[in-house]
Amino acid sequence: MALHHTIQKILLTGVTRTPAPAQTEPRPPAILLPLIDAVAASHRRFNARAIDYGNRYRSAFWAIYLLSAVAVLCAVLPLALGWDDAASGMGHFSVVWVVAELLVIASVGLIYWRGHQQDWQGQWLAARTQAELAWYLPLIAPLVDFSTAATATNWYIRLLDPAHQLETGTDIDALCSAHEAGVGELLREAWLSPQFVVAYAQWAADLLEGQRQYHARIAERQHALQHRVHAINTCLFGLTALGAASHLLVHSKILTLVTTFFPALGASLHGALAQSEAYRLEAT
Repeated sequence: MALHHTIQKILLTGVTRTPAPAQTEPRPPAILLPLIDAVAASHRRFNARAIDYGNRYRSAFWAIYLLSAVAVLCAVLPLALGWDDAASGMGHFSVVWVVAELLVIASVGLIYWRGHQQDWQGQWLAARTQAELAWYLPLIAPLVDFSTAATATNWYIRLLDPAHQLETGTDIDALCSAHEAGVGELLREAWLSPQFVVAYAQWAADLLEGQRQYHARIAERQHALQHRVHAINTCLFGLTALGAASHLLVHSKILTLVTTFFPALGASLHGALAQSEAYRLEAT
């Protein structure tokens, strides 16, 4: 399990979610099965790449934010435990926490450098786009007019003209080009068959309903995650305020730890939540 999944699973402990509704597997028209089988390998390859880079990117920013809070903890813990006082006889242990803090900071820098150098976010978005376009290629194939001269290799551009969004010369172009002749012949008279029309309409509706249910589950999960993180942050900042007020009456190094680490942890959780775009995913 990827790090970001583990963190979110811990944060959502005890949260009751609506079970996913039962859904039958969408059944495509038989005439489209050869095309679906032909693009399946490419879709699996793009999807595996998208999952890999998506896990790297999401796990990276959760790790960076939380390790930043850990670095603050390493810096303030010797003070809270009194190890900074030479008379305590524990001063040599403070070196351990200094080294630990440096290692944590170095880890944050290394994660950021690797992610930026290898463009984990960009690779994830590109692969996810390719996976989705490959997945829906059999759905739009019957809508493309193969009887006229092609204005572009990419079927999406020919059908929807999203030229400002899709690059040319991609793997999707290669898929379209490889299956152009066969699919054109296969679907030449497809729309003359009432059975095909009914089967295609039902298949398209089932695919879109599956996507609606998928995004509804994502929205529910993100809403629960936001609610849980906000509740944790409310507790952390409430304890920080209480600790700060207690300083007026009691001078305690433990209170220094509370008023330093808790805000750092709360800010880290909020930053990771914002980076995950939980609000946008829920709203969308």
